[in-house]
Amino acid sequence: MKTVSFTPAVATLTYERVVEQIEKAITSGSIVPGDHLPSERELMVQFSVSRPTIREALRVLQSMGLIESKPGGRGGPKVLEPSPATLARSFTTMARLEALSMDDLVPFRLVLDSAACRLAAALHTPEQLQRMESGIVRMEAAVGTDAEAFARADVEFHEAVWEASGNALVSLCGQAVSGAIFDLISQQLKDSPDSTRTEADSAALDRGIFEAIAARDAVEAGRLARQAIYDRYSDLLPTGGVLGLDALLR
Repeated sequence: MKTVSFTPAVATLTYERVVEQIEKAITSGSIVPGDHLPSERELMVQFSVSRPTIREALRVLQSMGLIESKPGGRGGPKVLEPSPATLARSFTTMARLEALSMDDLVPFRLVLDSAACRLAAALHTPEQLQRMESGIVRMEAAVGTDAEAFARADVEFHEAVWEASGNALVSLCGQAVSGAIFDLISQQLKDSPDSTRTEADSAALDRGIFEAIAARDAVEAGRLARQAIYDRYSDLLPTGGVLGLDALLR
């Protein structure tokens, strides 16, 4: 375990200052993923604070996706690799608190997917293309029979596209925004009067995107990606949101 020294947190600056110092140590690279923080007792000594303060700070850091605490584990909490799930939780929380609306999320997803598909058409590897096709085939097989399998296959296809974009930030944001949107509208989709038709249309749109990417037609791949987002989500947006999507679609 690496030795990292922290400065005492004064009494008026409690767990938030503990969080700030540990977060800074992680983001600066002083502590890297896979490393372990000192034990609670060691942290109490270094920060000159109580055990409840340290535990609250660790709880916050864990909720941020920066560390993982396992009861009975050897050493202190483990520092985690950056994860799309962390950003997805942030997007979802902001959406639930109405800091972000579907009017914000859907157009952003449209821009991201369009860019990712254009990049994937130019940069994909044979292995990435195979993953995309696997997702499409599984989607088509699950239409009308297994909604959960269909959703998993849909995610597999899009994750392969985002990975093939070659841009880590596009991939990270794509997965995060997709998760936030799905969380918000999953019940609406379940209540659809014709879920089989909805799934079939979605699979057909993704099949078209896949074929454009396979043909390395970046322009067509981007156009179809924009059309797919519009077709899937425009009915769920108020008039103002649809006008925004219209502008992006053109």
